[in-house]
Amino acid sequence: MSTATTSPEPPAGDGIQSPGPSRLNPLAAARRRLRTGELGAWPVIIGLIVIWAVFQSLNDAFLTPQNLSNLALQIAATGTISVGVVLVLLLGEIDLSVGSVAGVGAATLAVLTVRNGWGDVAAIIAVVVLGVLIGVLHGSVFARLGVPAFVVTLAGNIGWQGLQLYLLSPEGTINLPYTGPIGELTHTNLSAPLGWVVGAIAVGLYAVAVLVDSQRRRAAGLPIRKPVGSLLRVAGLAVLVAATVAVLNAWQGVPVALLIFVGLVVLVDLMLRRTRYGRGIFAVGGNVEAARRAGINVSLIRISVFALTSALTAFGGILTASRGFSASQSTGASDTLLIAIAAAVVGGVSLFGGRGSTYGALLGSLVLGSITSGMFLLQLNSAVRFMITAAVLLAAVILDSLSRRGRRASGRQ
Repeated sequence: MSTATTSPEPPAGDGIQSPGPSRLNPLAAARRRLRTGELGAWPVIIGLIVIWAVFQSLNDAFLTPQNLSNLALQIAATGTISVGVVLVLLLGEIDLSVGSVAGVGAATLAVLTVRNGWGDVAAIIAVVVLGVLIGVLHGSVFARLGVPAFVVTLAGNIGWQGLQLYLLSPEGTINLPYTGPIGELTHTNLSAPLGWVVGAIAVGLYAVAVLVDSQRRRAAGLPIRKPVGSLLRVAGLAVLVAATVAVLNAWQGVPVALLIFVGLVVLVDLMLRRTRYGRGIFAVGGNVEAARRAGINVSLIRISVFALTSALTAFGGILTASRGFSASQSTGASDTLLIAIAAAVVGGVSLFGGRGSTYGALLGSLVLGSITSGMFLLQLNSAVRFMITAAVLLAAVILDSLSRRGRRASGRQ
């Protein structure tokens, strides 16, 4: 998937693009975004609200604390894989092996712990390292030999599935113990007071980050948001976190798996937006030749991104095995690959590279997970779910294409 004709785009989330006055005009910024088709996460958020409203009207159990807690656990594993997919999509490439890599990760975890007696923590580290090595292999063949990523990862999808079957033979399924760090990953919830403490810490850290960012921009002579805008952002997050903690505490508490997933989303987003390496990823995805002329090691960026993708995917396989207390031939199979990619695209990550955020993986996972949960409550079969998911994915791709057309029309490309 070549992206040599597009231009680099800064990471989504800043909302700051041009120098202008010392204070940003929110109304003018909103008009510019609407004109150029850059609507950010709002279409996804509005779509999620509509989906929740529809399913709640059809079944009043949808928005109960129990179902929402199950939804949080349901999206953790696939969402983690989707975070890795976001990185590859930012390059304008694709990784078709994530389902099989997740399956190999789960199978390796089971073999190391159950058959070979490894400790849980050591086995988890080994599986993540295996994911890195797989990604380095994919990335090297793509970046060094020039084989299209589509072909490399398609071959990987087949090959790693074969390795998964080999590792699980002859039984085909290896059951994991119910106790220990592996099982506790997706079956542990924070106590109600601890959930509130973690939520307060998260909001406090965000408030500090907003303050520090404003000070740094002022010192550099760059545009800054009005204090009211910053306060609204912090207050909005506080309300969202408080509502989430309250709902989850009404059932069994905040799931640790959800914290892991959200933590990975935040950490990878910070890496993308706040480091030179992250900016290099956006630059390569926006325009490979321009990035190369700017002195960026394109091959290193590509190889490392595939390595990170496979590492996150392998960890997603660990979460999947933990959730079901087993690794089987179906782990990572079925629609895992398609849902992981669809979640990123539905969340607003461009298929053409250079634009998107890991928060898209979170929002997209919520959208697709909500559809699955609603279908289950309504006792509809998978055929209907697949058709609805396909329609949502197609709408997201159309919106992405219209957004690119709007930017070209406004002279940005």
